[in-house]
Amino acid sequence: MSWSKLKQHLESFLCPALNGRVEYRATGYRYLPDKAGLCYIAVDKKNVLNMSDKTTLIKWYQTELEIKNDPDIQIPISNEEIEAVRKDTKGMVPEDRLKVIARSRKISEYAKELLLAQVTLSKSNFSDVATKFLSISIEESMESNDILLNILALVDRRVGKKRILNMAEKMKLKHPIVQYFYELRLSTL
Repeated sequence: MSWSKLKQHLESFLCPALNGRVEYRATGYRYLPDKAGLCYIAVDKKNVLNMSDKTTLIKWYQTELEIKNDPDIQIPISNEEIEAVRKDTKGMVPEDRLKVIARSRKISEYAKELLLAQVTLSKSNFSDVATKFLSISIEESMESNDILLNILALVDRRVGKKRILNMAEKMKLKHPIVQYFYELRLSTL
């Protein structure tokens, strides 16, 4: 599918409040046919997502330690996770340390998922992911670990107010760029 046709399809799915604010842009190289052009998403005429560009407004993590030390990341811990730690340690660890251990385990898992998602995004082709988005259900896009699919689904008109409000907890575990688009969508409700 040509870029202009793909862009037209994607923009037809934008929620009405974001129509004109969110733009899909691409650059091409006429004399380098084997080199893919750059695709990016702009919000209010500002480049917000350029696959893995470090100059964008969103924080890109380089290491697991950066994620663990980021004070903005809030990781909710359930009682089941604390009980799993208690079971693993055979009750030999003080109660206050159980939460610390459970949080540490969960944030390590989260960090690995986050870095994997960033790597996938930097290697992915915007056009391929956008074409996939147009061919799968909105639920699959929302549940996916692919950052770009999450973003495209969040700005989609098929995702209603109730669904947006109900995903607040899930968004805490997503990449900051996905959280950015979630907040953008929330501001339109």
